[in-house]
Amino acid sequence: MRQDGRVRRRGPIALVALATLFVLLPSVGLARPVRTPPPTPVPVPGGGTSPSPFPDALRTPPPSNQPPPVAARSAVLADLDTGRVLWGTEAEERRPIASITKIMTGLIVIQRTDPSDVVTVSPEAAAPAGSAGAAELGLVPGERISIEDLLYALLLQSANDAAVALAEHVAGSVERFVAEMNAEARRLHLDDTRFASPNGLDDAGYSSARDLAVLTRAAFHSPLFAEIVGTKFHRIPSPSGPPRMIQNRNVLLWLYPGALGVKTGFTTPAGFCVVAAATRDGLRLVAVVLGEPGEPFSDAAAVLDYGFASFERRELVAGGQAFGSVLVGGRDVQVSAGGGLVGLVPVGARVRRVITVLPGVAFPPAIGDRVGYVEVSAPNLQLGRVPLVVSALPGPPPPEPGPWWRRGGSAVLQGVSSVLSSLFG
Repeated sequence: MRQDGRVRRRGPIALVALATLFVLLPSVGLARPVRTPPPTPVPVPGGGTSPSPFPDALRTPPPSNQPPPVAARSAVLADLDTGRVLWGTEAEERRPIASITKIMTGLIVIQRTDPSDVVTVSPEAAAPAGSAGAAELGLVPGERISIEDLLYALLLQSANDAAVALAEHVAGSVERFVAEMNAEARRLHLDDTRFASPNGLDDAGYSSARDLAVLTRAAFHSPLFAEIVGTKFHRIPSPSGPPRMIQNRNVLLWLYPGALGVKTGFTTPAGFCVVAAATRDGLRLVAVVLGEPGEPFSDAAAVLDYGFASFERRELVAGGQAFGSVLVGGRDVQVSAGGGLVGLVPVGARVRRVITVLPGVAFPPAIGDRVGYVEVSAPNLQLGRVPLVVSALPGPPPPEPGPWWRRGGSAVLQGVSSVLSSLFG
């Protein structure tokens, strides 16, 4: 980080490491014979280019109902629709996350701006001369460019100059934008997350695999975010010369059927990182892989494969579903579900439903009052809870047997007895 608070951009040295490590793919497992991303040579120090850093095949074990072995320091599999974590390893470990940071940057920008807004690039945000095509778009001082084009550069090409330009436009300075990032992290209850820059190159910020799954789900609430991260190529006008063509660095868009995005990252402390979302048979899953020693895409694909092979979506509780009676104030009260619950459960797993009555509920409650909840779980997996509401109350006690005049006389005698008892003890 510069002393004046502006974010220093690293040169293409990291990209050389990226190119070297991405070609060292594991030789075991299954290679998917599908269309590969086109080669995109990247600049190297001193001029020239290196081979494309992108792998052209995934190495994954056959899909199984057992979690795959991963080389990543931490990983998570979650339901993109509900946010429920389905599996993880070191899921709450705090780690540097490199350019995965830009998911939060993109989310903040989308929340605070209109895609058609125009940004005027400051000298501080402009890319170093000759750096276009690496992790920079090649912005120049005074260039006017739309928020939408900057978001494409941010999330496809991982452009660091775009991150700074967006931060300055939204908040007036990088420092104030970072404060907004951390405020949003607190709002989303990302307890293991702290940001120190809009691009992640500082390596002072951190997050966890679990937090990043939550963040990604929040970002996918924006159709614009989902559209951008699922785009392979985008053309951006240049202030002079031909348009700039950028390519998504997430090769799962080419190599993994049903891939939806999301973001890649690499620095030496963070290792190789990827957040990957995919859809299949009505399920939408997100895999987070952090701290890979080599390319992260195969492990992300293996985690997604495990999710699609091992989980199914079920209706766990139907809205209004009857749950019999519970004791409230010593009396039986009929209850039903005050809402529905749908979730992912292991294929073939037995689901357990446990009813709990809230303490201190007085009798008689009103129809529709919440008097408890039903908690739903599967082996080693908490699936959620649904409120229980009153659906029917017990009727008055039946009359005593015998003729009416005898019952009436008995009631009068009981009343007189109660009065005398109260007067004379």
